[in-house]
Amino acid sequence: MSDFYSSICISSVKATVLELFGIENKEDNAAANPLVTALAQKKLKGEKIDRAVMYNPDAVALWLYKKYTDMFTKAAVSSDLAVPMLSVMPSVTPVCFASMYTGVMPDVHGIKKYEKPVLTTHTLFDAFVEAGKKAAIVSTSGDSISKIFLEREIDYFIYDELEDVNKKALELIDEDKYDLIVIYNGNYDGTMHKHGPEAEESLNALKHNVDYYDVLVEKIKNQWKNHNVLYGFCPDHGCHEIDGGCGSHGLDMTEDMNIIHFYGIKTKE
Repeated sequence: MSDFYSSICISSVKATVLELFGIENKEDNAAANPLVTALAQKKLKGEKIDRAVMYNPDAVALWLYKKYTDMFTKAAVSSDLAVPMLSVMPSVTPVCFASMYTGVMPDVHGIKKYEKPVLTTHTLFDAFVEAGKKAAIVSTSGDSISKIFLEREIDYFIYDELEDVNKKALELIDEDKYDLIVIYNGNYDGTMHKHGPEAEESLNALKHNVDYYDVLVEKIKNQWKNHNVLYGFCPDHGCHEIDGGCGSHGLDMTEDMNIIHFYGIKTKE
């Protein structure tokens, strides 16, 4: 494994989405992702996006992309960019997604361990509400994204089963009434913890995530022909194998901190 840490942090996601929408970022957040903003300048030619879909599969490490690159073919081909990204410490789910969607480090947003309180820090979702835009979260029940971003004037679609989450997200794209849709899938993370990051069951779950992202992008391209859209495959942290063949994360090590994001922009037809 490489000893180098990725240079662009997941805390850039909030500022990136706001900049591409043309929504003022009133908070003292991390800067926007320079690769994504450069892509937007090239493809949008001065226009702004008016839709964003952020797909959040859990625990997809950069080393998985490097070792099983062909498994990510659909994600790579569906997107414009594959960007190595850096997680935050501790590299556990609620801490990481809190930084992703607040734009600040754990010491600022306050979630510094594996716990799921409702954030009081300003989030991407608050910025959308303030701008008069509609946002939705689609997640499995009990998971971090279904809990830490509650109590906002957005719509929540929370289900017990992954299949229901993914089906609902596609339906929301068909309905075309949300400016921002955030989707969480925790299947790889859960399987990895039990069987190990490279077990057959785990890699099948990861393939499911990549396949679903491809379906999601095709739905966006087919149904949102009149929109400029940012879409992303944006995991929170990586993972590593521990004694007994199980998987874990949370440490300040490249396997847990370096992750892979994919981004694409679809322009109006």
